[in-house]
Amino acid sequence: MAVENLMEIQIPHQKHYRGSYFPLVLSPSSASFSISSFAQAIKAQKPTIDSLILNSGAILFRGFPVEAASDFNDVVEAFGYEEFPYVGGAAPRSKVVGRVFTANESPPDQKIPFHHELAQVSEFPAKLFFYCEVEPRSGGETPIVLSHVVYERVKEKYPEFVERLEEQGLIYTRVLGEDDDPSSPIGRGWKSTFLTHDKSIAEERAAKLGMKLEWLKDGVKTVMGPIPAIKYDKVRQRKIWFNSMVAAYTGWEDARNDPVKAVTFGDGTPLPADIVYGCLRILEEESVAIPWQKGDILLIDNWAVLHSRRPFLPPRRILASLCR
Repeated sequence: MAVENLMEIQIPHQKHYRGSYFPLVLSPSSASFSISSFAQAIKAQKPTIDSLILNSGAILFRGFPVEAASDFNDVVEAFGYEEFPYVGGAAPRSKVVGRVFTANESPPDQKIPFHHELAQVSEFPAKLFFYCEVEPRSGGETPIVLSHVVYERVKEKYPEFVERLEEQGLIYTRVLGEDDDPSSPIGRGWKSTFLTHDKSIAEERAAKLGMKLEWLKDGVKTVMGPIPAIKYDKVRQRKIWFNSMVAAYTGWEDARNDPVKAVTFGDGTPLPADIVYGCLRILEEESVAIPWQKGDILLIDNWAVLHSRRPFLPPRRILASLCR
């Protein structure tokens, strides 16, 4: 499908699924492209781009003159999606400008496992934008994987496990400190998680997400669920692996949290470790990891695609924006 002023290109690492590339990669059709002409092209071609993201699940915009966070914010604004506030998430983040904030700021030697954004709460964004302001010295890719492909493969390999997930869902449990802990990949304190210093307001916001809070001496225990682990994508008419099971079980670890207890079946019984790690292998096998280049913008449909982060050698600065 042609997009005026934008052209599709092929790069190494892409996968090919049922006639389309994953992710789709778009570049400017001329060298004289400015940030304003990029924003204008998005506005003019929005229905076509929406069709492309529906078909592919992810689009990488490469080669555009996106020099700074403010440029990225202009691009996000051009799409016209409603902003999604980051409430209830675990990742430590800082606001940068407008609708833009830092991606997960956990230490560079730590891997962030595959997840759908905010799959562990009842309200989650529909679209995610990532922008490479400073490309990593090495590593630091943001691997992506198609959720329906993962569901199909996991169901084929572990049919009884998937049946139980579909019946019971999952319960997520996490202990939050009062303030952010930058040494932890899930180090967001309860004040920034719920965007308040008031415990009663935190309880209100947690309740809206369907989350229960148990206040501790130096923090709070959050319990979410049971919530579905498998969802049905009505638009694409297929089941998807929409959960944070592998991320929680293999990555929700710090001084307050034991990852094995962070996620259970909906009846509270532990998950089988061998199957969780089998699911992780499937995620890795099906994933695509394209090295970041400065100026790259990656648009992800959160209904279709899981993402993660590989360890890296600094510097690396990836910014993000969430949309409804």
